[in-house]
Amino acid sequence: MADQLDTILAAVGPRLRAVRKARGITLEQLAETTGISVSILSRLESGRRRPTLDVLLQLATAHHVALDDLVGAPATGDPRIRPRPTVRNGITWLPLSRNPGGLNAFKQIIPVDPDPPEHPDQQVHEGYEWLYLITGRLRLVLADKDFVLTAGEAAEFDTRIPHAAVNIGPDPVELLIIFGQQGERVHLRAHTAAKRTPPPPQPDSDH
Repeated sequence: MADQLDTILAAVGPRLRAVRKARGITLEQLAETTGISVSILSRLESGRRRPTLDVLLQLATAHHVALDDLVGAPATGDPRIRPRPTVRNGITWLPLSRNPGGLNAFKQIIPVDPDPPEHPDQQVHEGYEWLYLITGRLRLVLADKDFVLTAGEAAEFDTRIPHAAVNIGPDPVELLIIFGQQGERVHLRAHTAAKRTPPPPQPDSDH
């Protein structure tokens, strides 16, 4: 039992780092949110300090993830995901997967902006993003390029490029987002029909 506990705790540090980086948060920002010092956070992520339950609860709350995701609790056999929506800067995030550090899917709802900014603040972080617009009109700014997406359109981009998304329609924007913190792209594969062997050529017939 002790060996199993040691194994679980040893995996917590890399999970904490992966979750933090997936959200583009620095140690300093996380320290400000949780009240836990940068040095302690760094030691937790490197495995040089064992996390207490109190600290894990604080970090799970700050990252908006279930405690099970941080400690790598064994699967219960229930495939259902019970997402807990969070709101940041007026934007609602609904996690649709639970894969700390890997590819993750989200539903995002951007409310109507009565006065959308002409020059929105752009952000930069590690990763690669694929998005699909369900409803609304979305302005996607990538560095000095400007695009307008409507329902049914998709886009993908390296998140190291300065980017911003703005609702420019009269209704809330709903998006599906797949994000990979290590720059993983979404690979779509299609199965083609089996190759048919052409019939043998027919001999010429004299009439």
